[in-house]
Amino acid sequence: MIRRHILSFLLLFLSFGSSLAATDYQDDPKYHALLDSMSHAFNSADSIRFYNAVGRLEDYLLEHGDLHAYYTQRCNEIVFLMNRNKIFEAYKLARKLSQELRERKLDKEMYMVYNMLGHIYRHCGNKEGAIGCFYEVLDRMEKAGYKESMPPIYLNLVGVLMEDNPEEAFQLIDKALEVAGEAAPQRVFSIEARRTVSYYSVGDTLKFLEGYKKYKQGEAEGLSSVYGRVLEVYHLAIQGKIDEAVQLADKEMGEDKFSAMTTIYKNAGRWRDAFESLEHEYAAKDSVNSLVMTNSMTGIQDELRLYDTEREAARNKFIGLSAITLLLLLLIVALVYIVFSRRRHMAQLQNAYQRALESDRLKADFIQNMSHEVRTPLNIISGFTQVIADPNIDYSQEERRNMAQMIQKNTAIITNLVDEILELSKSEAEGHVTKKDQVNVNAFLRELKQEKEKQVASGVALRLDSVVGDSFTLQTDKTMLQRIMVLLLDNAAKYTEKGSIVMKARQEGERLELIVEDTGCGIPQSEAEHIFNRFVKLDNFKVGIGLGLPICRSLAEQLGGTVRLDTTYSQGARFVVSLPVLARE
Repeated sequence: MIRRHILSFLLLFLSFGSSLAATDYQDDPKYHALLDSMSHAFNSADSIRFYNAVGRLEDYLLEHGDLHAYYTQRCNEIVFLMNRNKIFEAYKLARKLSQELRERKLDKEMYMVYNMLGHIYRHCGNKEGAIGCFYEVLDRMEKAGYKESMPPIYLNLVGVLMEDNPEEAFQLIDKALEVAGEAAPQRVFSIEARRTVSYYSVGDTLKFLEGYKKYKQGEAEGLSSVYGRVLEVYHLAIQGKIDEAVQLADKEMGEDKFSAMTTIYKNAGRWRDAFESLEHEYAAKDSVNSLVMTNSMTGIQDELRLYDTEREAARNKFIGLSAITLLLLLLIVALVYIVFSRRRHMAQLQNAYQRALESDRLKADFIQNMSHEVRTPLNIISGFTQVIADPNIDYSQEERRNMAQMIQKNTAIITNLVDEILELSKSEAEGHVTKKDQVNVNAFLRELKQEKEKQVASGVALRLDSVVGDSFTLQTDKTMLQRIMVLLLDNAAKYTEKGSIVMKARQEGERLELIVEDTGCGIPQSEAEHIFNRFVKLDNFKVGIGLGLPICRSLAEQLGGTVRLDTTYSQGARFVVSLPVLARE
């Protein structure tokens, strides 16, 4: 929900884990004084006080032999770094924690590592990674007998899933209540409050009001929840006091105020205000992401400087890693520039409600696709550069060559993604096209076949079947026509693992039809037009961000033609490019 509240709640959870592990010292005033000192320093975000306090507490726990409580406080150090957007340093501590737990064979406590990684992934926007880690935490907690500490993990999953999969999120809330009822009754009230907040998010007013009433009854009995402020904001909104609700959110909800404002305005039907609030939310997220990236890159640079100081003989590696880092920075700047360009474009459409919603959807799809497609190669590049930079490991030449090839391969993937985006932008910006090239159609197709034969899968035949004469020519822009056919052939090769890919050419009246058909998995008839929308991918496991077909259609339209999916073809997929014939045999 609210990141500051989530991490504070995590601190309480970790501290609770410590008290569970405590035995002979749980009534020791010194222990409680150390714990209070650490908690106050954590909440004040004072680095010097916090590290001194947590160090003394960890020493105390080691003296009493409580490794569970000791590593719980180690997790608090990771959380403290995440609160300050020191993601690179937090990730390093999580790796160190994992190594120590493995060396001490503390398998029952390994859930702590997955929990920390889940929060790191979530902080960086990697929802899939966060979900996988949190489910792993639940499984390990249940096996280790830490059932009383499972409800907060369920709520972590709820926070990740509520926007994209509310049905599963509500099921997890029910599961959290079930577990809390059995093993941690003191958590039930806060979980119920979280569910009431979720009712408002999905627009269920009656259930929200019913839950709010129960919350107020519990509050009168002395109970409290970190979600109380959010409930008060949403309750004002349901009463029709929209401006009061927005003012309270602005005052009380910190970094998540824009998200709450967007939900309030949307539920109230104030779409212009919702749109403006959403823009503020994206700007805030971009600011946080920029700070996270800046701190992460600073951490990388510090590591490289330390490595250069300790190992002067590795200077050449340092230069190589610096070049890779510079390339990543340039790519990030390019992506940020694209995001801001899209935002400026959307600002021009504020007066039209339907068009504004469509622009917002396109931006959301862009961020989601780029986040997923770029993060994986970036993580691979970052991982291998850190491995290569480790002076304590001696790699063979073959291993180093393989690592370099992986870095080059994933850099090429990112470059291709950026090229596709820039190509789409270029095609939209260009106006009238001068069709001055005389293209011999059969010779053109034979060249394409020869060029693409090596790129299809083993066992797939690439054939040419033309029924136009060898002297047939087409007056067009050859570069744009070649790009259309290359994109269609690449698309066919991506989804065809056996059978054939066939290029065809035929004349229909005053138009020339160029056809690419395959024996791949095919495309449902209901998706015949949807696939030409930007960022649409029917198979999310395939490489790409869903711009190939939209680029094809945009280029064809500039040439005065069309591109369509032939829904009568049932052996795979068949795309038909139709162009006007301005010169023929």
